[in-house]
Amino acid sequence: MTQTRIPVSILTGFLGAGKSTLLNRLLKDPAMKDAAVIINEFGEVGIDHLLVEASNDAVVELSDGCLCCTVRGELVDTLAELIDGMQTGRIKPLSRIVIETTGLADPAPVMQSVMGHPAVAQHFDLDGVVTVVDAVNGLSTIDAYPEAYKQVAVADRLILTKKTLADEATISALTQRLRSLNPRAPITDGDAADAGSAAMLINGLYDPASKIADVDRWLKDEMAADDHHHHDHHHGHDHHHGHGHDHHHHAHDVNRHGASIRSYAILHDEPIDPMAINMFIDLLRSTHGEKLLRMKAIVALTDRPDKPLVLHGVQSIFHPPVRLPAWPEGSNRKTRLVLITRDLSESYVRDLFGAFTGKLAIDRPDRAAMMDNPLSIPGFKF
Repeated sequence: MTQTRIPVSILTGFLGAGKSTLLNRLLKDPAMKDAAVIINEFGEVGIDHLLVEASNDAVVELSDGCLCCTVRGELVDTLAELIDGMQTGRIKPLSRIVIETTGLADPAPVMQSVMGHPAVAQHFDLDGVVTVVDAVNGLSTIDAYPEAYKQVAVADRLILTKKTLADEATISALTQRLRSLNPRAPITDGDAADAGSAAMLINGLYDPASKIADVDRWLKDEMAADDHHHHDHHHGHDHHHGHGHDHHHHAHDVNRHGASIRSYAILHDEPIDPMAINMFIDLLRSTHGEKLLRMKAIVALTDRPDKPLVLHGVQSIFHPPVRLPAWPEGSNRKTRLVLITRDLSESYVRDLFGAFTGKLAIDRPDRAAMMDNPLSIPGFKF
C-alpha cells in the first residue's frame, strides 16, 4: 500500500489444474519483467526454456527479465533472501512476487509466511490469491480433498481451465459450486486470451497508479450497490444510543467433510474506536483463529476517519495493520469486513462485533475484564 512494500500474489490450485501453463503465459507479459516467481520445492515446473527443479536453489534471471527461484526450506527464508538481494544490489528491485504452491498445499501457511514474519511483512504485502480450477475434475476434486475446497474458498480470483474438454452441464454445476464456496471471487475463463495477463494478479490491495487500495475491488464489495435489499438491525446497536446499524450482504455456506464454510460481510455505519476494533480482532483470532480462514477489512476509526485502516488476516496470523493515506475517490467510506470462516457461527461473530462497537454490553463482567486488560494485535499502532 506504499511504494516500499511489494505486492505478493499466490498462485494455487490442485494437481493438474494448469498452474504451470498459466505461469508460462504470465511470464510472456512484459509487465512481469520486474517480477519474481517463486516455485514451490515439491515437484518440477517447466518454464518454457527452463526447467526449474527442486535441487536448484539459485535465483535465475529469465530471458524476459523476470526472476525465478525455488523454495528450499522455509518460504520465509526465500523471501528474506530476495529482500537481502535487493538491499545489497545483487538483484534488481522487484515490482511483484508470484508464489506458486504445490497442488496439495493448504494455502494458509503460504499466506501466513507473507503476513506473520515481521521482516517479511515490512517489505511485502499479500495482494491476492489466484486459484486455478480444472473444469473437468474440479467438482470431484473439491469434494474429495479439503485442501482443494480451501484453495477455492480463500481465493480472490478463480481461473477455470480446460473448459473446452468439459460439457456445459459439468461447467454449470462446477460454477454453482464455486459460487457457493466463494461468492465474491470473479471467475475468469482460463482459455481466454487475457487470462495470462499480469493484470489478473492485481486484486485491489494495490492500485498501480495511486498506490491506494481499490477498496471495493479488494473486498469484492457487492454490498455498496444493494445493501438496502439485504440488511438487518443488529441487536447490539440501539438507536436510543445514536449508534449506526450493521448491514450484511449474502452469507453463503457449504457443508462438506463435516465442515461448514461461510462467506459473509459486515458493514458498519460509523467510525469505530481503535481499542474496540483491536479487541474484537484479537479476541476472535485468539479464541477461534483456526476457524477464521480469512478476513479482510477496511475500518474507519474515530481518531482519523479520513485515513482508513486495512486489516488482513489468515487464521490467527494478521498482517500488521496499515493506514491508507486516504479513501479512494468515490469509495463508500464505511467500515467493511469480509470474513470466510469454517465451523464458526456467523451470529457469534456479529454478536461479538456488536459487543465491541455498541454500548449495550459494556457492563458485562467479561467485557469489563477485557477493558482492564486489553489484548493487542502485534504491530497494531495508530
